[in-house]
Amino acid sequence: MTRFAAVLFDCDGVLVDSEPITNGVLREMLAEMGWSMSVQECSGHFVGHAVIDQAHLIQANTGQQVTPQWLASFRARRDEALLTRLEAVQGIHACVDTVSAAMAGRIAVASGADIGKVHLQLNKVGLISAFAGRSFSGMEQARNKPHPDVYWAAAHALGVPIAQCAVIEDSPNGASAGLAAGATVFGFVPKEESVASFYAGKSALQEVGVQHFFAHMNELPALLGC
Repeated sequence: MTRFAAVLFDCDGVLVDSEPITNGVLREMLAEMGWSMSVQECSGHFVGHAVIDQAHLIQANTGQQVTPQWLASFRARRDEALLTRLEAVQGIHACVDTVSAAMAGRIAVASGADIGKVHLQLNKVGLISAFAGRSFSGMEQARNKPHPDVYWAAAHALGVPIAQCAVIEDSPNGASAGLAAGATVFGFVPKEESVASFYAGKSALQEVGVQHFFAHMNELPALLGC
C-alpha cells in the first residue's frame, strides 16, 4: 500500500543534472550583455526560475530588454549544450521505474521550463517513454511556478486529487508551487560536491514549508511507501 496515488516530478535538478549546463550558458550570455556574475550568484538568481520570469532582473542589471530574439538565441545555445553534455540524476532511472510500477503509471513531469526543453532532456537521458503524454510546462499555464497551476494541471490529467499527490522538488520556487497546490512536497538535497552548489539546500526549502527531505534517488521509493 503506497502513501500516495500519484507522484509529480520536477525536471531540472530532479530528473536531470541540467542546472550547471543551463546556468553556464546563461552566465556567458549575460556577461556578453555586461552583467558578470559568479557561478553561485547566477544560480542564486535563476535556478528554479524560467529565464523569462527573471527578465526584469536582467534589464535592471544590463539596461537591455529580454527580446524574443535574445530568448531564442539563449534557448538554441542552451539546447546545443544540453544535447552534448546532459546526464541523468544519479539513480533516477531505477527510482522512476519503481515509483511508476507502484503508482500503476500515475507519474508525471511538472516543470517550470519550456516544454521543448523538457522533452529534449527526457529524450536525451532515456526517460521520455516513462513520462509519455504526461509532461507539463508551467509556461503553458496561466501562471508559472511558484504558483500551483502546473501541479494542478498534472494531477488533473492523471485523474488524482492533488492532496493525494507527492511532489518532488529541489528549489524553493518549485516547492512553493507544490505546497500551494496542496500536495506533499519532498525536497531533494544531494550531497555530491559537484552539484551541491546548484541546489538550494535544506534550510532554504524548510523556509518555504518543506518537511520531508532525501539526498539520493535510491531513498525516494521507500519514503513514498513504494
